[in-house]
Amino acid sequence: MTEIVEIRDLAVTFATDHGPVRAVDGVSLAVQPGEVLAVVGESGSGKTVTAKSILGLLPETATVRGAVIVRGRDDAAAGGGSSAGGGPADGADVVTMSASRLRKLRGRDAAMVFQEPSTSLNPVFTVGWQIAEGLRAHGKMSKQEAREKAIDIMRRVGIPDPETRVDHYPHQFSGGQKQRIVIAQALALDPGVIVADEPTTALDVTVQAEILDLLRRCRDEFGAAIVLITHNMGVVADLADRVAVMYQGKLVEQAPVRELFANPQEPYTQQLLAAVPRIGEGLARAEERASRRPAGWEDQAPVVEARDLRIVYPGRFRQPDFVAVDGVSFAIRPGEVLGLVGESGSGKTTIGRAMAGLTRVSGGSFDVLGVEMAGARERDIRPIRPRIGFVFQDPATSFNPLLTIAQCVAEPLVVNGRFGSAEGARARVDELLEAVQLPASYGDRYPHELSGGQRQRASLARALALDPELLIADEPTSALDVSVQARVLDLFDELHRELGFAALFISHDLAVVDMLADRIAVLHRGRLVEEGTGASVLGAPSDPYTQRLLASLPVPDPVEQAARRAEWEALRG
Repeated sequence: MTEIVEIRDLAVTFATDHGPVRAVDGVSLAVQPGEVLAVVGESGSGKTVTAKSILGLLPETATVRGAVIVRGRDDAAAGGGSSAGGGPADGADVVTMSASRLRKLRGRDAAMVFQEPSTSLNPVFTVGWQIAEGLRAHGKMSKQEAREKAIDIMRRVGIPDPETRVDHYPHQFSGGQKQRIVIAQALALDPGVIVADEPTTALDVTVQAEILDLLRRCRDEFGAAIVLITHNMGVVADLADRVAVMYQGKLVEQAPVRELFANPQEPYTQQLLAAVPRIGEGLARAEERASRRPAGWEDQAPVVEARDLRIVYPGRFRQPDFVAVDGVSFAIRPGEVLGLVGESGSGKTTIGRAMAGLTRVSGGSFDVLGVEMAGARERDIRPIRPRIGFVFQDPATSFNPLLTIAQCVAEPLVVNGRFGSAEGARARVDELLEAVQLPASYGDRYPHELSGGQRQRASLARALALDPELLIADEPTSALDVSVQARVLDLFDELHRELGFAALFISHDLAVVDMLADRIAVLHRGRLVEEGTGASVLGAPSDPYTQRLLASLPVPDPVEQAARRAEWEALRG
């Protein structure tokens, strides 16, 4: 059986204002029909550039050397090579292929699932039209035939009621359903290889498990090979047959998945696997934090206390009200970190926003730093705002792109009258940047000039600018690769040790919460279903939802993950 994709000595260089940048340097890879190849590495390692070269999606600023051979599925199974016709199905080189031949290859022989479905789906067209568009572009098919095919493929990827939802727009689908739509687009023409670029990055663990199950079906039922680009080593252990590790544009190691996890050869691969958070590792950290607390700590008045908290979003256009938080009670004491976990729509972010005074409380009691948020007016909340820090999920959108990092970090200092201007606050800003392990010179850069991990550190510096008593961190590491995530988590732990703030840490990653939180609260559909220490909630969960949530989390061990997958399927059933 011949490789369906063969990359030979690929080198990609981008022309920039600061000179040429070598993104990929001499990479050689091969993908067999029906195989899942995971390409892993930290941000900037060249994973996505290598994957996009398979479909010829690199920008005009890229100079490509080497060969990228893509064969049609029938040709690869027959072990054939290039024919006189030289069509894409015969194993043509994408690097030298004309634009017209690339259009024939995309979708039919190779397809791509992009990282963010919201940006890859057109908001002004129905999803059925967008699936049918690819079908009609590659063959003579009537509108009705294309619509029926779109309905069929939507049904096969698990979209409920596809006959009706085929006429819905992207904004009418959840994040997981949008990812299924993008996978349906990729599968519509039955390609031989699917390139999936971080397909589960922003999804919670239960939806992630369903998408991984769908990708597994793409391989088993549709017979497609998959090139999986990811930084989640648990996803790799769950889905991949073979793993290629990239670092600074080079391929440093390649091995079958079980062999690589059991016996990594390269130091970088060993560091990458060591950086992955695992459930159970947080116990030692929790004991250390407990040992530093003064006697009688548990008797102190809580910084935050919720009693039967209820938050309701009013319905519009004759739609019923939506209950986002329903009768939740919890407390956070000084210096304590409470981890709030649950799937999308469970009410985690709503509670965080209500704590900061950004969302109205509908019922119950919610005492934050001595202010009752239920019924509070803006003038009541304004005095406590400087005592609260907020780390947003996506720092790229929470920073003003027109301001430098120093100006962004200085903003709360200027707004609250600590300094007259951003220039006057520069010394304090430099201290904050050094505290989050960023050089002071980075203050003169703009947000787009920093990597994801660097932006998240700058976001943490801004949140700590006013020495808050309470820090709210909303999914601060969800989009970071494992090595950067490990550094940000260590930094958060170190700053918490030095400054002693109370914190609400919101995340869908149970292993991350286990590392940082003193107690964990589990939300499901707006209700608190379980609360306790990491050892009790994650070690011996009592609620069925917590058990499903825990079973959905992929672990970086292929042998253990196979057993966990069977457990998850049983619980789901």
